[in-house]
Amino acid sequence: MIKNLLLVIFMVSICAVANAQPSDMKLWYEQPAKIWTDALPVGNGRLGAMVFGRAQEELIHLNEETLWSGGPANLNPNPEAAQYLPKIREALFKEDYKTAQELCRKLQGLYTQSYMPLGDLLIKHHFQGEPTAYYRELDIATATALTRFTVNGTEYTREILASAPDQVLVMRLKANKKGQLNFDASTKSQLRFQLAAAGKQELVMKGEAPSQADPSYVSSDEPVLYDEADNCNGMRYELRLKAKHKDGKVTTDAAGIHVTGATEVVLYISMATSFNGFDTCPDKDGKDESALAQGYLNKAFPKSFDVIKKAHIKDYQQYFNRVSFSLNNNPEVKKNTLERLMRYTDGGDDPALESLYFQYGRYLLISSSRPGGVPANLQGIWNPYLRAPWSSNFTTNINAQMNYWPAEMANLSEMHQPFLELIQNTAVTGRETAKNFYDAGGWAVHHNSDIWATSNPVGNLGEGDPMWANWSLGSPWLSQHLWEHYSYTRDRAFLEKTAYPLMKEAALFCLDWLVEDKNGYLVTAPSSSPENVFITENGEKGSISVASTMDMSIIWDLFTNLIEASETLGTDAEFRKLIEQKQSKLYPLKIGKKGNLQEWYKDWEDEDPEHRHVSHLFGLHPGRQISPITTPEFADAAKKTLQRRGDAGTGWSIAWKINFWARLHDGNHAYKLIRNLLHLTGVEGTEYSTGGGSYTNLFCAHPPFQIDGNFGGIAGMGEMMLQSHAGFIHLLPALPDVWKDGKITGLRARGGFEVDMEWKGGKLVWVSIKSVSGTATKIRYGDKTIDLQLKPGQVKKLNGNLAM
Repeated sequence: MIKNLLLVIFMVSICAVANAQPSDMKLWYEQPAKIWTDALPVGNGRLGAMVFGRAQEELIHLNEETLWSGGPANLNPNPEAAQYLPKIREALFKEDYKTAQELCRKLQGLYTQSYMPLGDLLIKHHFQGEPTAYYRELDIATATALTRFTVNGTEYTREILASAPDQVLVMRLKANKKGQLNFDASTKSQLRFQLAAAGKQELVMKGEAPSQADPSYVSSDEPVLYDEADNCNGMRYELRLKAKHKDGKVTTDAAGIHVTGATEVVLYISMATSFNGFDTCPDKDGKDESALAQGYLNKAFPKSFDVIKKAHIKDYQQYFNRVSFSLNNNPEVKKNTLERLMRYTDGGDDPALESLYFQYGRYLLISSSRPGGVPANLQGIWNPYLRAPWSSNFTTNINAQMNYWPAEMANLSEMHQPFLELIQNTAVTGRETAKNFYDAGGWAVHHNSDIWATSNPVGNLGEGDPMWANWSLGSPWLSQHLWEHYSYTRDRAFLEKTAYPLMKEAALFCLDWLVEDKNGYLVTAPSSSPENVFITENGEKGSISVASTMDMSIIWDLFTNLIEASETLGTDAEFRKLIEQKQSKLYPLKIGKKGNLQEWYKDWEDEDPEHRHVSHLFGLHPGRQISPITTPEFADAAKKTLQRRGDAGTGWSIAWKINFWARLHDGNHAYKLIRNLLHLTGVEGTEYSTGGGSYTNLFCAHPPFQIDGNFGGIAGMGEMMLQSHAGFIHLLPALPDVWKDGKITGLRARGGFEVDMEWKGGKLVWVSIKSVSGTATKIRYGDKTIDLQLKPGQVKKLNGNLAM
């Protein structure tokens, strides 16, 4: 009876929200979070909170996106590095791979810094008795989290949201009987901190982040350090917690805020740091974090919870409501999210869960990446660890890029901006990295970066394994995002002033990085296929060689995009001609003896045939070099590669494979991997091969938690329904049999188009295409292709035969 009542309340409450999504836009549970990956995330891009929903002793983990260890990157930590590059190349062309690999350690710089947890908010209620009628939810249609339970006949509710307009977290605590709200609210941190009262209603926590934090995978006697001598590294932070009450009594001391006899209390949480830019000391030259935190609080506190909530929903829904998505009419499942996941993992069908997962990914991107801020890192903005897995940094050999694969397609172009700004910052440090490590022009980025735009090969001056530390083609891959943003938006000013100059500089680095092999091909040397190991014909294992397929595909992609950009702008004809000449000499794709796409310079065996990285298929996705339509032989080889790699892997690896199979137009196989990605897992420790899936809160499991799988997964779902990378808009290119009926509105396509469509029985019923920029394109469905020319703002609706 209670469960049915809750479901009725749940449905009615959503219908009451203006412009709300359907009733399947909630994650809901009938028990509190036991562990962090059960908790529910809220965020406004800058501030993040993980809400556990515990009844008597609530726990909320808090993050602020700019709170990192360290300070500006050392741009020349290894002054002797460049002299080793000729020696490495000499060894490689002698096929002395072992020597080359060891010498690569001489080309390493320092590790990145780490994203820090700011602290915890703890709320301890003073009531007797066990909670009943427990319910908690995350409403992704309104970006609010709710906890509700009853104790001794009194119903208690807690509602929390992260407001972007007001830049605070706000929580409303209510009892449905007068005077029954009695609790203490306190804060703490794993970082250095001090607590003090600021009047009767306000608690202040001041602290500082470490000046140095080693990655979690590094063994060190002192992994976390404070008090750097020159007062540069180690940023400050401040949290301010203030209570507003209608009745009862509120007092504050250093132990927290104490509430007695109240009926409703609103807590305002403001946080800020002294971060002042990637190239500025956060300590001695940092911003005034106290003034920032106080300023946010002073502006928000006079407003009621309802006023803040209304502005918050309006702001959030301007992005979220751009896309609607239903599968098989989103049949209602009268089970909580945990039960649905368990049922789905056991093989049950739940198309509404799949469409919810797609929209949840969009929710996470809106919540963790807002214009003017810092990009979503490996954990988005939600990290509880002092030494987070892989430093919770920007891993630029796949993971950081994957975070932003859905940004343009899923109609969240603004959320791409923080990543595009990080790319511009890494170009600044990357110019020094290219010069100091390789005596090269342009800009270079390697496989890790951070808020300080670190771009050097990490490894702490030789301690890192070259198979991951020395991958060097971050700048051309990052440049793809510059071109993609233009491709979707047709923002010519962005292309001319930002994208093209950075793409050209990345190409200049590639031109200096490429060398001729004995057959006259241009190759990269040294070269790796990230984190994978080959076995030579002599049985020797290694990871550093020449012209990995990934390297050559990334450079081909950059050159292709740069040529198109130059033609679009009508500029740089001589440089364009040079790039065309160099592109024609790039070491080509090759098909191996087993019919698979060759990963290495030679047709070598893999140490791990089912390795999680499938980097050599870059040309299939996210590149556009391989297609079943234009290059069927290489598409078949890519398919063979995926069959050999298997369908298991880390969460992000499974997500990438969804995109691969979608690009191969095999919707049924892509769907199989969606089911793998939504497989319920409880694995918290590190697992590289078979632990991928989803936690109870739908966070993706690497494991441990990494948010890239969420974003990569929904990008793949988008690719199944709409593709536009090959010069035309391809409708339903990889529709699985189980998605018999569906409707999606608001997807974006390259060329500046917005697409709505519906299908029934696996067949397109209608499609509506809106042009933002007035660009000509082609529309393909099945074997039929038509030309389409629309004026800016014009909409064309076609039937399932692509006729008006």
